[in-house]
Amino acid sequence: MKSIFFFLCSFFVVTQVEAQDLSYYLPTNVNYNAAIPKPKDVIHHDVGEWHITHDRLVNYMYAIAKANPNRINIERMGFSTEQREQVLLTISSPANIKNIEAIKAQHLKLYTGEETDISNMPTILWIGHSIHGNESSGANAALLGAYYLAAAEGKAIDSVLENVVILYDPSFNPDGLQRFSTWANQHKSKNLVTDPNSREFNEVWPGGRFNHYWFDLNRDWLPQVHIESQNRVKFYQQWKPNILTDHHEMGSNASFFFQPGVPSRVNPLTPKINQDLTAKIATYHTAALDKIKSLYFTKENYDDFYYGKGSTYPDAQGCIGILFEQASSRGHAQQTANGLLTFPFTIRNQFTTELSTMQAAVALRKELLQYQKDFFKNRSNEQQAYTYDNIADPSKVKMFTEMLLRNDIKVYKSKNDMNTYVVPLAQNQQTLIKGIFEKTLNYKDSIFYDITAWTFPLAYGIEYRLNKNFEIGQALNLQNLYGHELPQIIENYQPFAKAEYGYLIPWSTYYAPAALYELLQQGIQIKVANKSFKIPANNEKLNFPEGTLFVPLSHQKVSDDKIHSLLKATALQYDLRVYSTNTGLAIEGIDLGSASLVNVSKPTIALIVGNGVNPTDAGEVWHLLDQRMNMPVTHLEINTLNKISLDKYNTIIMVGGTYTDVNKEKLKMWVQAGGNLICLEEAIQWAAEAGISNVKFKKLNTPTDSTMRIAYNQQTAINGAQAMSGAIFAADVDLTHPLAYGYNSYIVSTFKANKVFMEKSKNPFATPFMYKQNPLQSGWLSTQNKDAMNNTAAVVVSSLGTGRVINIDHNPNFRGFWLGGTKLMMNAIFFGKNIEIGIGEE
Repeated sequence: MKSIFFFLCSFFVVTQVEAQDLSYYLPTNVNYNAAIPKPKDVIHHDVGEWHITHDRLVNYMYAIAKANPNRINIERMGFSTEQREQVLLTISSPANIKNIEAIKAQHLKLYTGEETDISNMPTILWIGHSIHGNESSGANAALLGAYYLAAAEGKAIDSVLENVVILYDPSFNPDGLQRFSTWANQHKSKNLVTDPNSREFNEVWPGGRFNHYWFDLNRDWLPQVHIESQNRVKFYQQWKPNILTDHHEMGSNASFFFQPGVPSRVNPLTPKINQDLTAKIATYHTAALDKIKSLYFTKENYDDFYYGKGSTYPDAQGCIGILFEQASSRGHAQQTANGLLTFPFTIRNQFTTELSTMQAAVALRKELLQYQKDFFKNRSNEQQAYTYDNIADPSKVKMFTEMLLRNDIKVYKSKNDMNTYVVPLAQNQQTLIKGIFEKTLNYKDSIFYDITAWTFPLAYGIEYRLNKNFEIGQALNLQNLYGHELPQIIENYQPFAKAEYGYLIPWSTYYAPAALYELLQQGIQIKVANKSFKIPANNEKLNFPEGTLFVPLSHQKVSDDKIHSLLKATALQYDLRVYSTNTGLAIEGIDLGSASLVNVSKPTIALIVGNGVNPTDAGEVWHLLDQRMNMPVTHLEINTLNKISLDKYNTIIMVGGTYTDVNKEKLKMWVQAGGNLICLEEAIQWAAEAGISNVKFKKLNTPTDSTMRIAYNQQTAINGAQAMSGAIFAADVDLTHPLAYGYNSYIVSTFKANKVFMEKSKNPFATPFMYKQNPLQSGWLSTQNKDAMNNTAAVVVSSLGTGRVINIDHNPNFRGFWLGGTKLMMNAIFFGKNIEIGIGEE
């Protein structure tokens, strides 16, 4: 009876929950300018009554900017993938707004090291909201923050506006916010339902957390794979703020978190004073939340390690990044372990800590400015530089260089070798450069909230070196084009003559798969060489490795002139090198009529998506194929897969996740009939259990046993240390194998964040990528996981009937910046079905 009584009471209480007017949120004893529109005047509902849609949020920002132009400038930073506007409001006193460009120029002297007087300089505070679309209390609080800053009057607001320039970003993730607000609003009942089991609180896959391509934008601040991040960081680098706030949500049964986080989980490159200032700022949050009697916690769970998050990216640049995590109502009101959690309550906590951050920015103004000044002024003059070249793959080097330039890192060309790029450490962004290039093997802690390594040259698959006393030559013109599309790297494309016999295309460049698909779409017959050869081409005698593409002029459906024209256009579009040959007779190796040149067929690809599938892993495949390779991919829901014929697809991809509901017999028959199944991470285990592959797995030793007595409070530390949060490993590669075509090094860096440890195949030809003893290159790895990794397989090929199963133990597309894995992924798509039948059999 007691439980039934509680159940009925909870619903009775819910019916009494009403929308809150502004007095619930705003500070008391403050006058507000009646000429400034209140949120309801523009969005047509009270704050917290409905979840704000992105279009209405932006409309309100324009409305208050128009109503009070003396305090507010509004700029368009750009558009999201789905063409939603990203806006940034610059808010300060009328005098500061009038003089804003001079203030920006003076503030940037802290970065450049020029001497400047900070005594009257305002603090620069960036307030940002809801980078995860379904953590929407932040974006809804932006309505209140914008109104308060535009309309409040009196000494308190005057002090803030005179001493602070506020950069107000109402939505970090427009597309995700729109997706989630639609979900929450369309499931809202007039009589609010608070049962956590209700559909309102349980989004369908993939949910509103992510951007259009199902990426977590909070991991994209540093690599800036996505347009939303590129737009935002461009403005960040123009301003170099002193504080950046990042408003998130967490599980509904929690309370409210603000930094500092766990002290032992701070990136060692971050100065201690950064954490000291974070703690000082936290005292203002404490006082504000105490006043409204909100529960909160600090110094637990979250860390400041990976520099690609909104709360850590600033830490590498003389700024204080602050993470806020509010327990999420997920809808409009939900029963939790702490009682009834309403959406307005979550919004109030976010808004309250915006106000407390403003107070801290005023009170700690000189300390914050002095810290940033010292941070950049004290860059050492060490005569060291990282160097890399564009010989192996100019396209990847171009993308890597663009990433550095977007982060305001100076890149030079060597005076002695114009193919070599130089990144000196003696520059303002020294800390960020180290965060990008350095490997990490020593840690104060063994528990991580995010990945433990991200060394970008390894991620891009670029050879690099740390050189001492490196002489820098002429600066790249590219650095002056920061924030814009960079010109083609001209070393890659070179004109080629019309051939009399055929054309040869190296597979080593990044966009070669995109070019191959484009040509196949045009009906061009193309072969891939399974053996190397040397042949006259472009008036030279050149060596061509396995994986080289051959476009013969015989047996084509289009004319020789048309083929030359298509190849020229494709080479320009995709940074290709194309070689003309007038003979099929090789000087060494196979001739061009050999059976070792195999026809390449156009892939028709299905990506399994839906419940159980990791959305980010699936999104990474989608983004790679759609954005970079210009290849269509069908998103195949599991229930659809179970109902339809799979004959139209010759390739199916299964990323990390669980596939309990997949019709395994149907998929097995498809593989037996000649299908090419690509399994990543945990999908390998499912396929093996389903009898689709013959992969065997290595057993993992446990860190404890029944003979040990360990204190109860140590279990989190012991178990947490066993997590594979994400580290970098060296895989030994057979360069003659079709899955390794295009690689030119016997070592390929992989990123692994799972415990799928494959045994090497008994067939010596079926393990083209493997880990040898101690393969760790960078990151945290427990003793037990290290033992499990040694001498295991990174890639195993299985055969079933006339089909293939390509088993890849890691994520070759990790977060869209692991370009070193792209070739493996594309090889599996284009050449997996060409691997000889016996290769995958034991």
